Amino acid sequence: MVVDALTDGDVNRIFRALADATRRDIVRRTLLTDMSVSSLAHAYDMSFAAVQKHVAVLEEARLVTKEPRGRERMVRGVPERLRQAKRLLDDFDQIWRARIDRLDALLSEPLPPEKG
Repeated sequence: MVVDALTDGDVNRIFRALADATRRDIVRRTLLTDMSVSSLAHAYDMSFAAVQKHVAVLEEARLVTKEPRGRERMVRGVPERLRQAKRLLDDFDQIWRARIDRLDALLSEPLPPEKG
């Protein structure tokens, strides 16, 4: 299954990054508005370095970008990367729906008459 040419490594990085609640929240916040790493750090009960590590994981998965703006590093969510993940999940959903449809069809077939 190919979704916008995502490699297995891309898929692993995306879902590993999204497996953490803090990282999901960082993505959500940075999709709404660009935020500095400092302002993100203030939003969580953890060290600045810990937030930087979360941002680095998100950057590696290409779910956010980070760019210098003056003395700050601004973090911006990447909506297209989330759309790629959604399309992948939609593909899995279609596979399972097709299986369920086949099972429904099989179960709705009349039973053969009993012998004996």
